[in-house]
Amino acid sequence: MKRFRRHGQESQRDRLKQELFHFNKTVEHGFPHQPSALSYSPSLQLLAIGTRSGAIKLYGAPGVEFMGLHDENAAVTQVHFLPHQVELVTLLDDNSLHMWTLRAHKGLSELLEIGRFTLTGPPGAPPSVTRVTAVLAHSSGELLLLGTEGGHVFVVEVPGFRELEERNISLDQVASSVPDDYIGRRNLEHVEALQENPVDPNQVVIGYGRGLMVIWDLEKQCAIQHIPATQQLESVWWTEDAGYILSSHSDGSYCRWMVGAEDVNEEEEKSDIPYGHFPCKAISKIVQLPTEEGPPFLLFSGGMPRASYGDRHCITVIHGKTHVALDFTSRIIDFFAIRGDPQHTGDPSALVVLVEEELVVIDLQTEDWPVIQTPYLVPLHSSAITCSHHVSAIPLKLWERIIAAGDLQKTHYSKKPWPITGGQNLAPDPPQRDLLLTGHEDGTVRFWDASGVCLHPMYKLSTAGVFHTDADPNDNMNQGTEGEWPPFRKVGCFDPYSDDPRLGVQKIHLCKYSGYLTVAGTAGQILVLELNDEAADQIVEAKVVDLLQGQEGFRWKGHTRLDVREEPVQFPPGFQPFALVQCQPPAVVTALTLHSEWKLVAFGTSHGFGLYDYQQKNNVFVKCTLNPSDQLAMEGPLSRVKSIKKSLRQSFRRIRRSRVSLRKHHVNNAAKLQEANARLEAELAEMEIAPVQRKIEARSSDDSFTGLVRTLYFADTFLTDSSHNTPSLWAGTNGGCVFAYMLRLPPVEHRADEPVTAQPAKEIQLMHRAPVVGIVVMDGHGAPLPEPLEVAHDLARSPDMQGSHHLLVISEEQFKVFTLPKVSAKMKLKLTAVDGSRVRRVGVSWFGSSKSEEYGESGLVVLTNQGDVHVVSLPSVKMQVQYPCIRREDVSGIASCVFTKHGQGFYLISPSEFERFSVSTRFLVEPRCLVELPLRPGSKRRLHSDGASSAHRNTRLTSEDAESAARRVMEHALLNDEQVLQEIQKSLEGDQTSFLENNVKNAVA
Repeated sequence: MKRFRRHGQESQRDRLKQELFHFNKTVEHGFPHQPSALSYSPSLQLLAIGTRSGAIKLYGAPGVEFMGLHDENAAVTQVHFLPHQVELVTLLDDNSLHMWTLRAHKGLSELLEIGRFTLTGPPGAPPSVTRVTAVLAHSSGELLLLGTEGGHVFVVEVPGFRELEERNISLDQVASSVPDDYIGRRNLEHVEALQENPVDPNQVVIGYGRGLMVIWDLEKQCAIQHIPATQQLESVWWTEDAGYILSSHSDGSYCRWMVGAEDVNEEEEKSDIPYGHFPCKAISKIVQLPTEEGPPFLLFSGGMPRASYGDRHCITVIHGKTHVALDFTSRIIDFFAIRGDPQHTGDPSALVVLVEEELVVIDLQTEDWPVIQTPYLVPLHSSAITCSHHVSAIPLKLWERIIAAGDLQKTHYSKKPWPITGGQNLAPDPPQRDLLLTGHEDGTVRFWDASGVCLHPMYKLSTAGVFHTDADPNDNMNQGTEGEWPPFRKVGCFDPYSDDPRLGVQKIHLCKYSGYLTVAGTAGQILVLELNDEAADQIVEAKVVDLLQGQEGFRWKGHTRLDVREEPVQFPPGFQPFALVQCQPPAVVTALTLHSEWKLVAFGTSHGFGLYDYQQKNNVFVKCTLNPSDQLAMEGPLSRVKSIKKSLRQSFRRIRRSRVSLRKHHVNNAAKLQEANARLEAELAEMEIAPVQRKIEARSSDDSFTGLVRTLYFADTFLTDSSHNTPSLWAGTNGGCVFAYMLRLPPVEHRADEPVTAQPAKEIQLMHRAPVVGIVVMDGHGAPLPEPLEVAHDLARSPDMQGSHHLLVISEEQFKVFTLPKVSAKMKLKLTAVDGSRVRRVGVSWFGSSKSEEYGESGLVVLTNQGDVHVVSLPSVKMQVQYPCIRREDVSGIASCVFTKHGQGFYLISPSEFERFSVSTRFLVEPRCLVELPLRPGSKRRLHSDGASSAHRNTRLTSEDAESAARRVMEHALLNDEQVLQEIQKSLEGDQTSFLENNVKNAVA
């Protein structure tokens, strides 16, 4: 009877788990890693970006986002929307073409692949005959023209991808009609460009690599006109009135040719090298757009003088007498202009530029052409992200104050609304206001609105102003001077160069109730800040704390501390520092927590931990945790344990400074560059690849960094006896040691005068000596203690102080519960030792039931070094669910993961993108949007629904496959490069990679 009852209880628990837990990867925030192609649909008002990892991403109005991933691990080289349709075509660098559609399903649009196609040439023909170099989506929406490396143009019917052989334009047909004096001098080479006549859809211009352009009549199958340019062709643009063709060339020139002129020698009306007379780089793309009144806009990318400005990434905009060279922060991928009215025929209103590291939108209707702030696709990595911190359910007053401080930083942006407005965002309004804070290498902390699908920038805090740094105030390669030619104007916010790597932010803690913020950095600096709505001049005095406490025999070999400014510093409205703690030795701060009710900050490094009273600006106590054998802890992160990325960044920084000084002082800098490169090679040679995870075993106390403090935790609980609760501070170290200190706080009326005191109360040494990554105290009901001030604001139930409290210590290898105040072991849960699982990240979350608004549970969300997410129940400490989340090779992604209080999480899938996931059924943030077919003359608006033509149907479009496709979308991550992934997988798993690849190919076939 007992056995049957237990089985019933288990099945009931299983049902409850289904109501509480469900894993979803929901949305990718930030800027796509390694973008490679751009397109825009004026009729859908959607933007499309393809990446080198084979992803395709569509964006419309804020909140309207779609993602797809090609099965092939190949870069997307071109994207083209079919005019007035919801289909788009992608070309990959493996020469395959793919058709995608936005299909409505249950009232929401989905991005699905509905076909693929590869050109096949005649038997025995070389691959260049069918290697696609140019694509034209014909305005009829029924044809694709594909120009190839061999000089042929293939005509393909879409969406079915049927080749119309009788309409193909072979190289022989074109060559036979070209004047002999042109053909005699050169072969035509590949098809570089295809453009349709804006007035007559039967005419297209075919531009060949060697310069020849041929206007071809698709209906009559013959050449109408030849334009015999002699310079290497880069791009072609047919003006809107169809009267002229513009061509841009590899020597930095562009030419204007009259269409329909009889004498070929007089066709070239205008040839111009905008930035001559010295050799210039190629003009890779040129666009001319008319205006209703006044001169047209001429836009082109490239064309800079090769010797002086060959390293600049520029787009030139010329309108009448206004001539500006927009100088971007990274390589230009592509650009387009948005026209003012819905028919896409009015004056140009915005210039949209995709560069390698960001998307920049220029307002062309406002004087001085200011930048329009992007509501999405923001470069999170404008300075490299070093840490993250998530705060849920922000009170409205704090939210509004942060927005007000942020608005003052955005006055240089255009007031115009975001110009890309396609689709409808059908997602419900977020139930609460959530903040994601990111710390960066340049000492900034950025505040993001993480409530919904768009990760929107709110406010940026800079900590560098407190310190003297190595930065030269005139150290700006891009500052323009009056009368400078070319007329540069720097645009974009991507700036990976840090003035001083010691400024890097390592830990952040924000109290949402009091508005106090603490930020800790690479050189042992801990700043305490408060929110001020007015600008203020302040002197920030450093309180130096000696964590070694005079221990002999240790010598710090790492970087020096930052020098604090002694003069008053003006801080703008927003978070302003009022206290600074400086650890000695100035090692990286590894743990940080703040208790705003007690006005205390606890901090830890690899040498020990301390407690600081920020009301009295006084240190309470210091505990040195350094083991006598911990010599590595004295070497510092910047002297030994460096990442390849950081080394590269520092070397580029040196090269950049070398260039600046070269330009400023005109000195020969070759020796400095050689020195920087030699230093980089030496640093790379020192590095070692992380070892494969070993089986779990007890560790020796001689292991390095045993004294490193991993976690700090404040709790009001029972330490001395079971009848008197007291404030306490708990610290966990890398060597499996837990320290507990009892704190005595003076009464409120004497809080400013009497000192806070602390005395050691408990010390626990875990037998297996695994690093302690988390500490939680649970009240008499088994609920985790609430945050400081949470009860005072009526946002949490007061903790139960009648029953006995329990201490949960989370190490890398197990979860162990102790009773308080006796600290006797009660229960534990071990992670499996076979696969080498270690806890890497842990957080306490609340899981609400999807069936009942009333029911919910607290649980621990755990991420392991295998990339799996587990949920562990509280207070029973039992494993509930386990989901694969991150590839175990993606060490950076695992290290960057941060959990929210409601069962969601963020981790970096690339330096510029956060993947958002949810383990909760109730709390889910994902795009829910609908795109309708655009109106065409004489047609009614309708949805592109499941009742599509048979040509659109594809065997891969079952519901299960759609779900698996959606899962694949989320899987492309930091290791996008196939070669890198193969090398890692071969080293970890032998030759399983090729086996898996063959299986995948067979399944697709």
